[in-house]
Amino acid sequence: MTILNRAEIDTVPNAAIAIFDGKEFDSLSGRGGDDGTPLRKTPWGEIAFQLGGEKALKILKEHEEKLTAPSGDVIRKFLPKDTPSLILMDELMNYVTRTRKSGLADQFYAFLHNLSEAARGMDRVVLVVSVPASELEMTPSDQEDYDRIKKLLDRVGKPVQISHEKETAEIIRRRLFEWEGVPNEANKIIQEYADWVVEHRQQVPSWFPVDRAREEFKASYPFHPLVISVFERKWRALPRFQQTRGVLRMLALWVSQAYREGYLGKHKDILIGIGSAPLDESLFRAAVFEQLGESRLEAAVTTDICGKSDSNATRLDAEATEPIRKARLHRKVATTIFFESNGGQARTAEATLSEIRLAVGEPDLDIGNIETVLEALAPPNGACFYLDVSKNRYWFSMKPNLSKVLADRKASVDPKKIDERLLEEIRKVFTVGGGIERIYFPTKSGQIPDSAQLKLIIISPGYPATDSRTLECIDKMTKESGSSARTFKNALIWAVADDINQLKDDTKKVLAWEEIKGEKDELGLDDTQKKQLDEHVGKAARDVKESVWRTYKKIAVLGKDNTLRVIDLGLVHSSSADSMVRLILDRLRNDGDITDDVSPNFLIRNWPPAFKEWSTRSVQNVFYASPLFPRLTHPERVKDAIVRGVTNGVLAYVGKAGTKYDPFLYKTSVSPLEIEISDDIFIITSQEAEEYLVRTRKPACLTTLEIVSHQGECKPNESFTFSVKGYDQYDQPIDVEAIVWEVNGGEIDDLGNFTSPGAAGVYQISAHSGKICANTTISVREIHTQIPGEEFPIAEHGTYADEQVIWQGELTKQKWMSFFTKILKDIENDKGIRIHINFSITDNKAISQDRIREIEAAMREFGMDKK
Repeated sequence: MTILNRAEIDTVPNAAIAIFDGKEFDSLSGRGGDDGTPLRKTPWGEIAFQLGGEKALKILKEHEEKLTAPSGDVIRKFLPKDTPSLILMDELMNYVTRTRKSGLADQFYAFLHNLSEAARGMDRVVLVVSVPASELEMTPSDQEDYDRIKKLLDRVGKPVQISHEKETAEIIRRRLFEWEGVPNEANKIIQEYADWVVEHRQQVPSWFPVDRAREEFKASYPFHPLVISVFERKWRALPRFQQTRGVLRMLALWVSQAYREGYLGKHKDILIGIGSAPLDESLFRAAVFEQLGESRLEAAVTTDICGKSDSNATRLDAEATEPIRKARLHRKVATTIFFESNGGQARTAEATLSEIRLAVGEPDLDIGNIETVLEALAPPNGACFYLDVSKNRYWFSMKPNLSKVLADRKASVDPKKIDERLLEEIRKVFTVGGGIERIYFPTKSGQIPDSAQLKLIIISPGYPATDSRTLECIDKMTKESGSSARTFKNALIWAVADDINQLKDDTKKVLAWEEIKGEKDELGLDDTQKKQLDEHVGKAARDVKESVWRTYKKIAVLGKDNTLRVIDLGLVHSSSADSMVRLILDRLRNDGDITDDVSPNFLIRNWPPAFKEWSTRSVQNVFYASPLFPRLTHPERVKDAIVRGVTNGVLAYVGKAGTKYDPFLYKTSVSPLEIEISDDIFIITSQEAEEYLVRTRKPACLTTLEIVSHQGECKPNESFTFSVKGYDQYDQPIDVEAIVWEVNGGEIDDLGNFTSPGAAGVYQISAHSGKICANTTISVREIHTQIPGEEFPIAEHGTYADEQVIWQGELTKQKWMSFFTKILKDIENDKGIRIHINFSITDNKAISQDRIREIEAAMREFGMDKK
C-alpha cells in the first residue's frame, strides 16, 4: 500500500508492458515462429509485439525484414493510444556487444534514440532503461558504445537510482531468505544491539542514527547495518563495483558459509557483521576481489587476515586471552578494516576507529578490547604487513607497510652486529649513575680486583640467570681471585640478565630500523612512511633501553650462609629510578644488604671475640670480606663511625706504644681527617678504655707547655702577645698557673706581651712554670713586600730566604697526626720541597732509656745524627 499511497491512487492501473532483456534476446534466431506467435528478429519488433500484438508487429514488417530501426513516426504508430505503456529495457551492453559486427548495434542505437524521443513527447508512455553503474571488463569498443548510450539517455531521460541502501537490504533479504519481514525471535537481538549503540553513542560514528538504531538494525536483519551500508559508503565509487548484482553474489556466498559454520558448530554469530565475512573461503575472496577490481589483494588478505593457518589475525586470536579468542576479535577487526577501506582501492576510503567499534561491537563485548586488538594488528608494533594507520584511521593496501619492510630487514641483520650493539646498549644503561665501581662482562675471576670497595659486575647477556651454569660461574668468581682465594668476596654485586630473547630482538629491531632509515630513498618510501620511519627509529631506541632494564632484573650477592642469593627485582622500567645502578642499590639498601653508614654501636655488637684491639684496617675490610656484615657504599664511612664512637665515649682510638696507648683518644672531639686506616692503629671498646685509664691514670699534673703565637716573624720594634697552653700526663688540657717569660732579645712581660728588638735576627722565647719549660723562636726582619714587576709574591705564613718559603715552629704531639694528614700525605710528588727535622727530648726522665735508644736507631736509619 505504501507505493499506491505515495502515487495517490487506489489500485494498480492496467497498462501495456514490454520487457527487453538484451542478454536473452538473439537477433539471429529471433523469438517466436515455432510457438504460434510470429517471428521477431529485432528489439523493435519484440517490443512492438509485446505492446500491441500482431497488429503492432505488422506496422514494422518491412523494418523487421530489412533489420532497420524505425523512425519516431513509425514508433508512435505501434504505441498504444488508449492504454498506458511501460517499456523496460535491461542488459543493453550485452546485446550491443554481440551485434556490433553485423551492424545491428548501430541500428539498435538509432532505435533507442528514436524510442526515447517518442516516449518523451507522449503522455502515459514510460521508458525505463537499465544502465550498468560499473564498467566491468569493457573493451574499447564497448566503452565507446556505453558512453554514447549513456550520453543519449542522460540527455533525454532522468536518471533514477533504483535501490537505495534500505531498499537494497530488503531486496537482499527477499532474494536470500524464504521468510518475509523479521522473525519474532530476532526482535530481542535487534533490541540488544540497539541498546548497545545507545549506551556507546559517544564512541560510534556521528553519522549513524543512534536514536533510530532499532529501526536500522531491524531493516538490515540478519545483517548488521554496516554490512549493507559499507558498499554504499565505501565501494560505490569503484569502477568495477556492481551495486546490486555484485553485492547479492557476495552476500549469497557469505550467508551460505555462515549457515554451514553454524550447522557444523564452528561459529554461531547472532548477527552477520562485516567482521564475520568468510575471507578464508577462496570463492568468496574471488567474488570480493572481482568487485574491487583487484585480484592482487590475495597476498594482503591471506597474510594479514585469514586464509592460511599462520595468517596474522588468525594467529593472534589463537594466542589471545579467552574473551578475545572466543570473539575472534583480531580477525573481525582486520576484516572490518578491509571492507571499510575497500582494500585500499580508493585512498580516501579509510576505516575510522568509531566505524570499527560500531561494526565489531556487540552486547557483552568489552569495547576496550577493540583498541587492544588494533595495537596488536597495526603499526608501529602490530603484526600486519599490509595494514597502515594514521591518526586513528586504518586501511589495507597491496603496498607492504613498514612492519613488512622491518620483518624482511630483521632477517638479514648481521648477528655479529647484534652482539656488538647488545653490549653497547647494556653499557649505556649501566654507565648512568655513580656511587659504585662497575666491571663489564668479565669471563675470569682475575679480571675483578680483590679490594675493599663495592663493585657492580655486569654479566654478559650470553650467560643468563636461567642457565644454572651461570650461577655456578658467578659463585666461583666470587670466591676466587685468579689462582688465590678472594678476600673481599662481600664487595661484589652481580647484575645478571634473565631471558635475553626480547632484548636480542629489540636490538635487532633498532639495527634494522637504522638500516632502513639509511636506505629510505632507495626503498621508495612515501612521505607518510618516512615520517613514520623517524618515529620508529626513536621508539626502537627507547624500546631497547627499556628492554635492558627489564632483562637485567636479577641480582646476585653472597648470602650470610656464604652461598649466592639471587634477588628478583620484579617488573622494572626506566621510570622506576633515575638509573639502573640507583635502582639496584636502593633495593639492596631496603633489603639491608648495603648501607651508607655504620654506627659505633654496630661495631660493638659485632666485635670479634678474639680481639681486644681491632685495627682500623680490619674494621674497614670486614664490611667487604664477611657476608655477615652489610656492604658499605663508601669505605670512608668507617672513619665517621670511629669519630662518633670516640666523641660519644663508645670507642677509643689508640695506637700502641709498648704497654701504653699512644695516641689515646677517648671521649674527645676528633676530625675524620685525624683517623688513620692502618694495621697499626686500633679501636677499643669503652670498657677496655676505662680499664686502661684506671691502670694508668694518676692525679693530673702539668707535663707539657705549648707557646701559642699567630705569627712566626715580625718587623723590628713590633709588639704582639704570646700565650701558653698546658697539658697533663694524659695529654689533656690543664690550667697553667704563674708563667715566667724569658727572651734573648727584645722585651716580654709577665703577660706575654712582646716587643721585638730593633735588630733583625732569630730570637728564642721561653716560658717556665716550675720545672716545665717551652721554647719557640721568632724571626725579626724587614718584611719583603711585593713591588710590581718583582718575581716572587709575599708569603702569608712563611719567610723568604734565598727565594725560599720557610715555615718553622714547634709541633705538639697532639697535632702530629693532623700534620701528616694535612701536609705530608699529599706532598710526596711535589718538587722543590725539603723537610728539616729538629727532634728534641726536653725531659729525659719522661721516657725510658730503651725507648731513647730505639728512637736513636730509627733516626740513623733516616740519615739523621744526634747533636
